[in-house]
Amino acid sequence: MPAKARLSQAAVEQRRQDVLRYVADRGALRIDALADRFGVSLMTMHRDLDDLAGRRLLRKERGRAVAFPALTMETATRFRESAGLAAKTALCAAVAGLITPGSTLLMDDSTTLYPLAGMLAWRGRDARLTVVTNSVGLAQRLGGAPGVDVTLLGGRYQSEFNSCTGPDVTRGLARRHADLVLMSATAVLDGHLFHPLREYAEVKEAMLAAADRAALVVDSSKLGRRATYAYGTAARYGTVVTDSAAPAAELAALRATGAAVRVVEPGAG
Repeated sequence: MPAKARLSQAAVEQRRQDVLRYVADRGALRIDALADRFGVSLMTMHRDLDDLAGRRLLRKERGRAVAFPALTMETATRFRESAGLAAKTALCAAVAGLITPGSTLLMDDSTTLYPLAGMLAWRGRDARLTVVTNSVGLAQRLGGAPGVDVTLLGGRYQSEFNSCTGPDVTRGLARRHADLVLMSATAVLDGHLFHPLREYAEVKEAMLAAADRAALVVDSSKLGRRATYAYGTAARYGTVVTDSAAPAAELAALRATGAAVRVVEPGAG
């Protein structure tokens, strides 16, 4: 019998993400049951779970894989960064056209914007951009990019989200002026924007107040959902960019606020 073909690293990572979602949906599962469910050996499943636990994406304990609480999984950067990457890349490619050389940008801590950092860095010295952000992750991705000057707004460091919040951040924003703010949202329902944590809602409001123009970059998985703290509607954004899986009712609600809504195909970036 011929040897079984070795999976690529991308295929292994896809399986691990599938395992993560399966555990997240069920809360906790025995490791041997997971091995049976995904058709792999017990040793392979242990390796997968060791990797996921090492990245703090789940817990491995007493022969079980255990999910983190739902709030943590919905908001923490380590979960959001690899989710919906094709859609995020397409959204960022679409919004990149709003950025003009020589401008000052505000960018929030949304992982939706992470692909945009690579696009800005690729532009090179002709971009001559100033980026102000509370996101350590974005600052790291843009650091050293030719023609891009990065200012990191310091404050209370939130390790789960790899970003800063608090009065130091909002005061810093009050002293700044930007040409354009780019941000996402954790939840959008009927054109209203929500975040589960008050501190982040306050940062988003301060960013909106500091910029001439605003664009909301939000993938379809965020639409039709509500969280604890509301911070206005899509009417405060001149442009909303989302993907083609967005529910029709939510698109209609966004357009009813007066925002210009652009819909892109995942993978088009």
